[in-house]
Amino acid sequence: MTTKWQKMAAEIYGTFCLVFTGTGAIVINDVSGGAITHMGIAFTFGLIVLVMIYSLGDVSGCHLNPAVTLGFWFARRFETRMVVPYLACQLLGAILASASLRLMFPSHRTLGATIPVGELSTSWGLEFFLTLTLMAVVLSVSTGSRERGAFAGVAVGALIALEAMFAGPISGASMNPARSFAPALVSGKLEFVWIYLTAPVLGSLVGVLVHRLIHGSNPDGTQVTPRVEV
Repeated sequence: MTTKWQKMAAEIYGTFCLVFTGTGAIVINDVSGGAITHMGIAFTFGLIVLVMIYSLGDVSGCHLNPAVTLGFWFARRFETRMVVPYLACQLLGAILASASLRLMFPSHRTLGATIPVGELSTSWGLEFFLTLTLMAVVLSVSTGSRERGAFAGVAVGALIALEAMFAGPISGASMNPARSFAPALVSGKLEFVWIYLTAPVLGSLVGVLVHRLIHGSNPDGTQVTPRVEV
């Protein structure tokens, strides 16, 4: 049986890999003169999530995202006692990733922080909608609070890549408070971080309601009951 500490370690490691690889692609694209390209960055985020789901889904559920953890909790698929430990582990993993990138690329100004382009309300709205869609899809392909199974990685990874492709140039397509907070903290670019803390969380909670409206209380149509599978 998987222990609490194994789950927490998986969330630290998985979020580290997500932020190090995803924001690292942004940093390397900048320092290499655009060698990776916007499409490459989008695919990097999607692929690392796909790989982590298949690697860690059976351990921690592979949330890697405070908005997803809160969404699972709001959907009553996740134990309240594990919410704070998961959020803390995700933030820790993300900060360690951004700190590592700072050591490797000390002259980079933003370390891949999400910085909105244009009206702030536009980026807030995009992040809200993107995370709403993400959470609705995650609930559809997960078992309890675990993102796992033959198609979960493909569905979630493909969606993240797709959303990063079309929304990345405006909002950064974060959908993840930890992914945005860590590089903002380490680089000192905190002026816009409120967008990426509020919009994804609210979007995730509304995504739970949208999923429930479409699929019923649970994906199988049964009444929602609190689940302790984490």
